[in-house]
Amino acid sequence: MREIVHIQIGQCGNQIGAKFWEVIGEEHGIDWAGSYCGDSALQLERISVYYNEAHGKKYVPRAVLVDLEPGTMDSIRSSRVGALFQPDSFVHGNSGAGNNWAKGYYTEGAELVDRVLDAVRTEAEGCDCLQGFQLVHSLGGGTGSGMGTLLLGKIREEYPDRILNSFSVMPSPKVSDTVVEPYNAVLALHQLVLNSDACFCIDNEALYDICFRTLRLSTPTYGDLNHLVSLTMSGITTSLRFPGQLNADLRKLAVNMVPFPRLHFFMPGFAPLTAQGSQQYRALTVAELTQQMFDARNTMAACDPRRGRYLTVACIFRGRMSTKEVDEQLLNVQTRNSSCFVEWIPNNVKVAVCDIPPRGLSMAATFIGNNTAIQELFSRISEHFSAMFKRKAFVHWYTGEGMDINEFTEAESNIQDLVSEYQQFQDARADVEEEEIGGEAEVEPADKEH
Repeated sequence: MREIVHIQIGQCGNQIGAKFWEVIGEEHGIDWAGSYCGDSALQLERISVYYNEAHGKKYVPRAVLVDLEPGTMDSIRSSRVGALFQPDSFVHGNSGAGNNWAKGYYTEGAELVDRVLDAVRTEAEGCDCLQGFQLVHSLGGGTGSGMGTLLLGKIREEYPDRILNSFSVMPSPKVSDTVVEPYNAVLALHQLVLNSDACFCIDNEALYDICFRTLRLSTPTYGDLNHLVSLTMSGITTSLRFPGQLNADLRKLAVNMVPFPRLHFFMPGFAPLTAQGSQQYRALTVAELTQQMFDARNTMAACDPRRGRYLTVACIFRGRMSTKEVDEQLLNVQTRNSSCFVEWIPNNVKVAVCDIPPRGLSMAATFIGNNTAIQELFSRISEHFSAMFKRKAFVHWYTGEGMDINEFTEAESNIQDLVSEYQQFQDARADVEEEEIGGEAEVEPADKEH
């Protein structure tokens, strides 16, 4: 089976990760003790993608839990999912990263990273056919951003041909936990551009908006936000975990979604999102799901897809539904909103359908969009970064950890390049190439009829 090693790092990463294991445990019928109590053979058919089978039919998550301080680990150990994980999976330091990327990347994190790599290696060596790694972390603090990207780089060195996915919680304009967040985020993004194959950008502000506006929650907690993220993660990984009508894996997803190596930042979405009281007033149909998925308000990254264009899209539908109807609905969206999709990548919407719906729903859909509007998110962080860096504010905390100041400048220009690359492909038109290619221009009109 095509196994995945899951790594959750830092406080945010561990909280989302714990929720993720709760959600997929329910879907696969695995109880809090790791025993199977499900009701369908399909739940076990590809269980080994995320779980190892231990003796006595106990299923253990193939996960490594990392933090630079023991607090988060202790709370996971004592929570109801705590008994699921094997004790060796918990790796923690005692000092913390103090919201400082350089501490996570150069000093505290560098001391702990070998122990983490040993745990990752142990998990990887137990696999028959490892397809890749997924990392859950946030970019605003010190551990998830600094040590998270350090770990990503080390894994890339050791497993150059495996897919590396990251679920990265981006700092958001209205919900900021720390003053130095822009520094940590830009330094981490600088590494993610180089080392991850696919980065799912999740944004606290967008999640808050979904909770307020759509789910009508007056005071959303981090638990509510994490639940949204775990639903999306469970959706993105559906086609890996259940035999679908179209079996996708991490590599197929990356191949279909990433037109240029640096442009691998996606905005995820999930449907149906309805307020608790209004569920009974809506019929769940493929049309309804499709309409919701492409709705800007359902996007989990705080940028407006209507202001950019889609390079590629992947939609994962779950539940009993006709593939024909799914295809028709998506074709509909593309024809009606053709200006929102770049015309120089024909057939840029990929679909996977899986018969098994999430718990408590008859059908659902997960959306992954590679949209040029994501540059808004990078521009925003980059502006905050530049405003502080111009005055060299707080920089001494980073250089004090042995970091070179040039790395700031390098990271800043890398993110600015990324923004202009997205802009360049947003403005690109198919007919621009006609002058250059000349002879191939005649092929164009015939292609458009498909």
